[in-house]
Amino acid sequence: MSFNNIDHMQTPLTHVPVIDISPLVAGQGDRNSVAKQLHAACRESGFFYIRGHGIDETLQNRLHQLSEQFFALPLEEKMNIHMKLGGRAWRGFFPVGEELTSGKPDRKEGLYFGTELGPEDPRVRAKLPMHGANLFPGHPSGLRETVLSYTSAMTTLGHQLMEGLALSLGLPESYFSDRYTSDPLTLFRIFHYPPESKEDAAAMPWGVGEHTDYGVLTILKQDTVGGLQVRSHGQWIEAPYIEGTFICNIGDMLDRMTGGYYRSTPHRVRNTSGRERYSFPFFFDPNFDVEVKPIDLRHIAALSDEPEARWDGENVHTFEGTYGDYVLGKVAKVFPQLRRDVG
Repeated sequence: MSFNNIDHMQTPLTHVPVIDISPLVAGQGDRNSVAKQLHAACRESGFFYIRGHGIDETLQNRLHQLSEQFFALPLEEKMNIHMKLGGRAWRGFFPVGEELTSGKPDRKEGLYFGTELGPEDPRVRAKLPMHGANLFPGHPSGLRETVLSYTSAMTTLGHQLMEGLALSLGLPESYFSDRYTSDPLTLFRIFHYPPESKEDAAAMPWGVGEHTDYGVLTILKQDTVGGLQVRSHGQWIEAPYIEGTFICNIGDMLDRMTGGYYRSTPHRVRNTSGRERYSFPFFFDPNFDVEVKPIDLRHIAALSDEPEARWDGENVHTFEGTYGDYVLGKVAKVFPQLRRDVG
């Protein structure tokens, strides 16, 4: 399958495309048509909405309701599961202003979760960073079960989407699972963005500043409030809520694998709605201990030896080490104090 006739857009997008991925989820139907649409989206902006994803709506609604209940608690109660208490697993709660993007504090608070691992797990016994047990609050009841059910469903969806992305590159559908995502590092966040006041706008304007994601794929559930913006060819476009969809974007490691053919796209969030905003990003990343290598894509494209310069001046293509090395270096900049405290 060749998509040579689909080239990178030379003009800014006006909207993010919507793709029905039900053939990937069902394992039947016109999967090549889905792959063609994924190819175009990844070349154009690195962002796309998905519908037909099969994630239970009741589960999504329960997750949202319980999240609202948690963030409505007094700060001192939320601090009972502060991330410092999660140690090297890097799980738990952080308050507004404690997470940094490009060295500047974000105007949001959040919960960090990952794959639930017990003390007997070899990775936990080896004290591998970002592996361990989650921290769950005593209230609201049911948040633990809901988060674990949701992340399990999203992990399955991540594998299905990676099959589609492999097909979009003219590769066997199992390409990524065979090499990079058989045991993916799955990370889940729940973010709460308070309404913005005039004082907030001056001191801490961005809910999340401009950035790219670290891994291969992000699957975001967002609420109706809006505020997500995507940069396309030097201009920012809105990526609003669309009922029944998730919005996805590719990360630095897929950029690295494809030599910049698929590029991780900068994005940011600002909540100017005057309302509470909630978002639920799920990160489907390579195995922690795998070294991410370039893919030979000569069958679909003539790639440049010099990928385009990134927004932050960094070069993901010259990095050496495992994905764990890469993500730890990034996370240490997001939570520098936590990095100093827990290593």
